[in-house]
Amino acid sequence: MKRIVFIFLLFGCLPRLAAQSVQVNAKMDSLQILIGEQTGITLEVSADAGRTIILPLFADTIVSGVEVVETQKPDSEFLNNGNRLVIKQKYIITSFDSALYYLPPMQVKVDDEMYESNPLALKVYSFPVDTLHPDEFFGPKDILNPPFVWSDWYLTIAFSVLLFPMGFLLYYLLKRMMDNQPIIRKVKVEPKRPAHEVALQELERIKEEKAWQKGMQKEYYTDLTEALRNYLQGRFGFNAMEMTSSEIIDKLLEVKDETALAELRGLFQTSDLVKFAKYVPLINESDANLLHAVQFVNNTKEQVDPNAKPEPTEITVIEKRPLRSKLLLGTAVVLIAIFMVIALVYIGYELYYYVS
Repeated sequence: MKRIVFIFLLFGCLPRLAAQSVQVNAKMDSLQILIGEQTGITLEVSADAGRTIILPLFADTIVSGVEVVETQKPDSEFLNNGNRLVIKQKYIITSFDSALYYLPPMQVKVDDEMYESNPLALKVYSFPVDTLHPDEFFGPKDILNPPFVWSDWYLTIAFSVLLFPMGFLLYYLLKRMMDNQPIIRKVKVEPKRPAHEVALQELERIKEEKAWQKGMQKEYYTDLTEALRNYLQGRFGFNAMEMTSSEIIDKLLEVKDETALAELRGLFQTSDLVKFAKYVPLINESDANLLHAVQFVNNTKEQVDPNAKPEPTEITVIEKRPLRSKLLLGTAVVLIAIFMVIALVYIGYELYYYVS
């Protein structure tokens, strides 16, 4: 008889033992909050490993008046050498109405069976208002401007300082690129040649060309007088290229005597007749004029001390810019232009934000 009673008791406890294999528990971080504050509900589910567990999912509210702010990622843990699984799910809730809220049990589905947690209660308090002293109420405060801090303006100041030299550099590079000139001109120093050497070399060239013998009298006398004018300008220091023949003679009379200038006057007169009156001189006359020009240069040349140091002069050498330099120049122009645009936009934005 005792065995029969034990067997009946054993079969009666089996459902309760199966039910105890799944445990669902809910607890709240704080049972009381002020309006707008947040608290958390932790749902803990313990079941045998390998079983399918589905936790509740709340869209907006648990009950009317209690809102779900966030559903955090569940945390799982294995116990008893991996035979037991514990899952914890936390829900962040809040409320904006003061009341005592009853939170019903949360339902968890394990395999095909539903299990419920313990119910919870949440008390939401409103802020205490002293209606007997209305003077203590204050309206919303005005918007406060943040204090001026120099460290917030370092980048703006740096852009402003760099904007002017960058603008000048951009103008310089653009001008060079448009003029197709080199960015840096190479300058070399050579000794200055005396005026009589240059003149005698030019007269020797005119003599070898013998243009008067080819019927080119006008070209011959133009080159001849131009060589003499350049010599007079370099030797005596007056602008002979812009003066007439008579003005040149009058100017030379101040430094030379009439006898020395007689032959030079005849040369200029013959040149004027050839260029303006279509006069055709004789071959011997043209030869004599060239000889007179050489004699005049030799008679009036400046005596140079062979031991004196030659006077230097600057000669600018302009080289053509290669393709690689053009590409680098164009790239530099584009980068500087982009920098200036960014700097202007940034400075404008900072000033607008500060004023507004």
